[in-house]
Amino acid sequence: MAIYLRPDSQTEALAALAQGRLTVLAGGTDYYPSRVGKPLSDDILDISAIASLRGIREENNRWRIGATSTWSDLVAARLPPQFDGLRLAAREIGGVQIQNAGTVAGNLCNASPAADGVPPLLALDARVELADITGTTDMALADFILGNRKTRLRPDQLLTAILIPKPARPARSHFVKLGARRYLVVSIVMVAATLELEAGRVAAARVAVGAASAVAQRLPLLEAALIGQPCDESLGDHVQAGHLSPLAPIDDVRASREYRLDAGLGLVRRVLGELGARAAVCQR
Repeated sequence: MAIYLRPDSQTEALAALAQGRLTVLAGGTDYYPSRVGKPLSDDILDISAIASLRGIREENNRWRIGATSTWSDLVAARLPPQFDGLRLAAREIGGVQIQNAGTVAGNLCNASPAADGVPPLLALDARVELADITGTTDMALADFILGNRKTRLRPDQLLTAILIPKPARPARSHFVKLGARRYLVVSIVMVAATLELEAGRVAAARVAVGAASAVAQRLPLLEAALIGQPCDESLGDHVQAGHLSPLAPIDDVRASREYRLDAGLGLVRRVLGELGARAAVCQR
């Protein structure tokens, strides 16, 4: 007989994980659809009742997004412009019912190549906080996701929070997703970017592309090329095809490899152009 546990404290949850392998469940928006027509035989640890894991708050030098915070929580939170791209992504994740139930951390642990939350979080230089019965540690999100449905999360660990560092300078972000239709669609390719600005120019840049590799990828050559450029509507003109060299798209039912690369190039240019134009308006 399958086990179902729903603790109300993190301590209790971690103690249960230390005793044996359990499937951790928060919103369940990925878990249940993947098991339609199949018996639910997994031993479940439902963490949705742990109040300490939910909430978005500002700390001294960072923002903390609790693991069971939902996409709707994120949309409703009062956050600075550096989060604009992540909020746009939150509105693209399924319908309102999914956004009300699905969690930010669950999107990361599911580790789909097309996970909408990953590129904007990479562009925010996010870290994940991991806990076990001995304590907590954290690591860069870029190091946490290893591949399609693969992460560094051990069976005895919980992902307890996503940590977003405060930027050194004023920052803005943007996100655009391409799919076969406007809503309720798995991405063909998506792009997120965060820019830190100083005196009207790009002082730091982080650009990430999802659904075009097994893991969403930052574009370091492009990021370096953007440093010092005027932050205006011409920013997308600096993007070259070679800047997308970290990507390794595949052919599947949604798009071919060639289409993803071509669309990705156009989408990166669009995101940077729109972000530059918005930033320029705000600086006038």
